[in-house]
Amino acid sequence: MPESDNLHNIDTFSRFFQENQEKFLSFAYSYIRNWADAEDILMESMISLWENRDRWDDSVNLHGLLLTIIKNKALNYLAHLQVRYRAEENINEHAQRELNLRISTLEASEPDRIFDSEIQAIVEKTLKKLPEQSRRIYTLSRHHDTPNKKIASDLGISVKSVEFHITKALKLLRQELKDYLF
Repeated sequence: MPESDNLHNIDTFSRFFQENQEKFLSFAYSYIRNWADAEDILMESMISLWENRDRWDDSVNLHGLLLTIIKNKALNYLAHLQVRYRAEENINEHAQRELNLRISTLEASEPDRIFDSEIQAIVEKTLKKLPEQSRRIYTLSRHHDTPNKKIASDLGISVKSVEFHITKALKLLRQELKDYLF
């Protein structure tokens, strides 16, 4: 991988952050419910990820890793908030239940699955953009492991045509998933 594409490079890492900042912030806010604190958690998470960059290689799922860091920092924040509320004894029962729900929901979340389902949705949406023939050939090839020669024979087209349709689908998928591919 060229150095410019290496996520250990500060410029590439900064670009990764800028391109994904909104969705990471939304993830933090969905549990914290305070924009300023969610931004702080996101910044702390990014700093933590960068400071520990020697622990991950270029094949790591940075989206999933960062979501996991955000999740853990959000859990710490909510646990601290819970302790503070108990100490102040000013929280009403409803607010306490709501805080407990946010904590248990966050504990149960699996960032990798969130990321995987997001990618899957993009793939499905992208495949719908393809012409029927290209979509069918791509699906047979990639989802059903049908060899190109068999696809060509079954559809009455040349192997070169099959390769063209697969290449067309892959090009569009690469374009739509550019923010997720390193």
